[in-house]
Amino acid sequence: MHESFAHVPDEEFVESTNVARFMDRYDIADYEELIARTTSEVPDEPTAGIEWFWDEIVDYLDIEFYETYDSVRDTSEGPQFTRWYPGGSLNIAHNTLDRHADVGDPDRNRVACIWEGEPGDVRQVTYHDLHQQANRVANALRDRGIERGDTVGLYMPMVPEVVSILYGCFKVGAIAVPIFSGFGVDATATRIADAECSVLFTADGFHRRGDQVRLKDTADEAIAAAGSVEHTIVCDRLGAVEEASKSGVPWDDERDERWTDAIETGASAFETERLDASDESMLLYSSGTTGKPKGIVHTHAGVQVQTAKELHFGFDLKPADRFFWVSDIGWMMGPWMLIGTHTFGGTVFMYEGAPDYPDPDRYWDMIERHGITQFGISPTAIRALRKHGTEPVDKHDLSSLRLLGSTGEPWDDESWRWFYDHVGGGDAPIINISGGTEICGCFLMPMPIQSLKPCTLGGPGLGMDIDIVDSAGESIADTHERGFLVARDSCPSMTKSLWDGDERYLDEYWSTWEDLWDHGDWAQTDEDGLWYLHGRADDVLNVAGRKVGPAEVEGALIAHDAVNQAAAVGVPDETTGTAVVAFVVLEAGIDANDDLRTELREQVGHELGKPFRPRDVLFVDAFPKTQSGKIVRRAVQAAYTGDDLGDTSSIENPEMIDALSAAAADRQSE
Repeated sequence: MHESFAHVPDEEFVESTNVARFMDRYDIADYEELIARTTSEVPDEPTAGIEWFWDEIVDYLDIEFYETYDSVRDTSEGPQFTRWYPGGSLNIAHNTLDRHADVGDPDRNRVACIWEGEPGDVRQVTYHDLHQQANRVANALRDRGIERGDTVGLYMPMVPEVVSILYGCFKVGAIAVPIFSGFGVDATATRIADAECSVLFTADGFHRRGDQVRLKDTADEAIAAAGSVEHTIVCDRLGAVEEASKSGVPWDDERDERWTDAIETGASAFETERLDASDESMLLYSSGTTGKPKGIVHTHAGVQVQTAKELHFGFDLKPADRFFWVSDIGWMMGPWMLIGTHTFGGTVFMYEGAPDYPDPDRYWDMIERHGITQFGISPTAIRALRKHGTEPVDKHDLSSLRLLGSTGEPWDDESWRWFYDHVGGGDAPIINISGGTEICGCFLMPMPIQSLKPCTLGGPGLGMDIDIVDSAGESIADTHERGFLVARDSCPSMTKSLWDGDERYLDEYWSTWEDLWDHGDWAQTDEDGLWYLHGRADDVLNVAGRKVGPAEVEGALIAHDAVNQAAAVGVPDETTGTAVVAFVVLEAGIDANDDLRTELREQVGHELGKPFRPRDVLFVDAFPKTQSGKIVRRAVQAAYTGDDLGDTSSIENPEMIDALSAAAADRQSE
C-alpha cells in the first residue's frame, strides 16, 4: 500500500464537481474536514454531525416530502432500530417520476431510459411515457387486490418495462421484490415463497450470447413450488407471448395475463400513495450462496436519500449525464442506479445482453454510440475483457466518460490501471465503492475531488460513521493495521430488520461487538489515509494457524505477467488443516506448463510468505461467473473438493464447473 497516486484531478475538474459546490456552501476547507463534518460531531460547530448532514441533505438535494418530519431520527431503541425522519411522509415514485412528468414541466420530455437489446434494438423512454406506464402498473396492481404493504415479485430481464413496474409498486405502496433473472427454479421459488408474493411480473425470456433464454418456463415451475402467486403478468420480450400456444410458452389462462392486456389498456392516471418515511419500499434478497437467503427490508426515505446522495456527490451526476452500471434489477445496483439517477431527472442506460457479444468491444461500442458519461462494472468483468487486449477499446472514442465505477470485490493493481488508462483515458477517476444490499448504498466511496491510488475505496461515504476495529472492537484505523470494517452509527438506508425477524438481523450484524455493525470485510488504511478492502473476513484461509484472505493470494497471482484471472480457495490438508489451491486463467498466447506453475507458487510465497504458497496451481480457460461478472468461488472450491455445490442457478456458465472438476481430477490423479 505504498504506491504513488495514480490519479490526481486537476483544479478545473475539482471546482466543477457537485461535492466542491457543497463544500463551498458550508465553508468546508478540504476532504478531511468534509468527512469529519458529515460523519461525526465537531465541538462548537452546529453544522456538523450525522443528524445535521442527513437533515441538511434533504433540502440540498431537493428531495420532496409530502409532510415534513418531526425530527431527523429516533434512536430510543438503539442504533439497531433507528427510525429515520419520523412523522414525515413521501414516496420514492414522486421524487423519481411524478415531479418530472408534470404537465408544463420541461423535464417531462427528457429521456429517462435508453435501452439496448443484445440483438441491437434500441428504445428510448421519456419521463412522460414512463409516468403513464407506471400509473397503469399501479392501477393494475390495485385492480388485483394489491394494497399498501403487500409484496409484488419482479422476475424480469433488464428491459424498460421493469422501470415502470418498480415505480408502479412504489406508487401503490406495495413492496417490490426484485429477483435476479438468472436464477433457476429453486432460488426463484424460495424468494417468492418467503415474500409471499401474490402478483409476479415476468417475461417470455431475453437474449443472451445470441440465444433466447426462456424465463416463463422457470417462472411457472417456481410459482408451482412457491404456491402464493395468484396473478402473473407476462411481458413479450421475445415475441412469444401473443401466441403462447404456438410458441411453446407455457400458459395458465386462469392466472397468466399478457402485458398488453393487463397494463397497456389501463388508465394512465393514478394518485401516488403518501407513505410514512419508514414504510417498506423494497425487499432485496442476499445472494443466498449458503443457507436461506436474507430478506433485506428497505424503506422509502432510506433508499431515496442514500441513492440520491451517492449519485450526486460520489458520481457527480449532472443533468445531461447518461449513467450506465452493469447490473440486473435483481441485484441492489439495479434499483440503486434507477432511483439515484431519476431523482434528478437524469438518463439511465440499460443493456440486456452479454459484455462480449457479438464482439469483445460491445461495451465500448455502446459507450461511444450513446455518449455514456458514467460507467460501472465489476473488477472480474474488466479482467475478462482485458484478456482481449487493448485493440477492442482503443478503436472507440470513449471521451464522453467522466467517471468510472466499480464494486463487488477487490481489485488487482494491473486490472485497475488497465481500466483507468484504456477505458478512462487516464483522467476519469475510478469511484470504487463498497457497501451492500443491507444499506442499498456504500459504506466506502471515493469523492471525485480525491487523488487516488490503484484499488483504493477512498474513504467513508458522506454521512457514514465507519471504522476499522480489532477483534476486541477497538479502533485501529489510524494504525494502518488490517482489521474489521464496522459502522459505529446507523444511516437512513440501513435495513430496518430482516424479513424473517429481528433475531436473525441482530445475530447477523450486531452480535460481534456492542452497538457496532459488523460488515464482515477486512479493511485497512494506508499512510495517506486511503482505505482498502481485502475480501470477506469469514472467507479467511487459515493455514497452520496463519490467516490470509483469498483476495490477497489472488492479487499476488494476478501480479504475474502471465495471469489474467485467479481464484484461491482453501481445501482440507492433513498437515496444515487448510491448504491453498489456486485456479488461474492465463493471458492470451501464454502456454501452461510446470515451470510457470512453480513460478506462480513462488511468487505467492514471496509476496505473502511461504505458508501461503498454493499446494497446487491449476490452469483453466474460464471461471463460473454470475451474469454481472463475479467469480463464484464456492463453485471453484466445490469443483476441487467434490463437495455438494448446492444452488447453481445464479451461474451464467455452469458448464465451467465440469471443466474445473475435470482439471482438478487430472491434477489429483498425477
